[in-house]
Amino acid sequence: MSALKRFFVEQVHQETELIGEEFEHAKNVLRLAVGDEVILLDNSGKEYTAVIAAVEKKRMLLNVVREEVGGREAKADVCLLFGYLKNADKNEFIVQKAVELGVKKIGVFSSEYSSAYMNANKLERLNKISKESAKQCLRAVAPKVEYFDSLGKALVWAQEYENKLFACEFSTESKCDIEKLQGSTAIVIGSEGGFSRAEEERASALGYSSVTLGKRILRAETAAVALTSVVMFHLDELK
Repeated sequence: MSALKRFFVEQVHQETELIGEEFEHAKNVLRLAVGDEVILLDNSGKEYTAVIAAVEKKRMLLNVVREEVGGREAKADVCLLFGYLKNADKNEFIVQKAVELGVKKIGVFSSEYSSAYMNANKLERLNKISKESAKQCLRAVAPKVEYFDSLGKALVWAQEYENKLFACEFSTESKCDIEKLQGSTAIVIGSEGGFSRAEEERASALGYSSVTLGKRILRAETAAVALTSVVMFHLDELK
């Protein structure tokens, strides 16, 4: 038996309506009908089993029959910050994999060597990818993707994390032992052009530890997934 289909809504009530793109997907793609059961999600970490009570022209009405806490959220609090890339598919790939790996916060930033530009539609698309990925991997929470127009603002946003890792291609050795990580962790990955020396110094002044990802230069999207995976493993999220 396949898992129940999952849908994000703003708020869940005893009787909840499904509208917009989620409604269109449920009605026209999945062909769900009265009597079918689904899971409703409101980003609270809870999962609500609901039965479709009515299908109208622009909405579905659902009755909640059961509520429980989702069991697939990571215990570790991990934040991923990455430089916005020119290729839209690569940005979406990073968001998708970060959600699957259990990241709780995602930030996208522009930096000194960035050559791509963010707009409202692109950010909306990344948040849509976050929701789709959360549903696919059965998470109850879809991390909100935030945008920062400078690296400095992004670094300050994550400054309260206990561990702050700054992936830097010109670092010769890691200043943090990733194998011994404990507690909340922020990960910073640059765009195609990487970081400047001045940006690395600024990050260091804010308590970020430069880390190396080995001898080879990795593509930005590879570095984001690789370092996030390693961090999640050592925080016992992939064991």
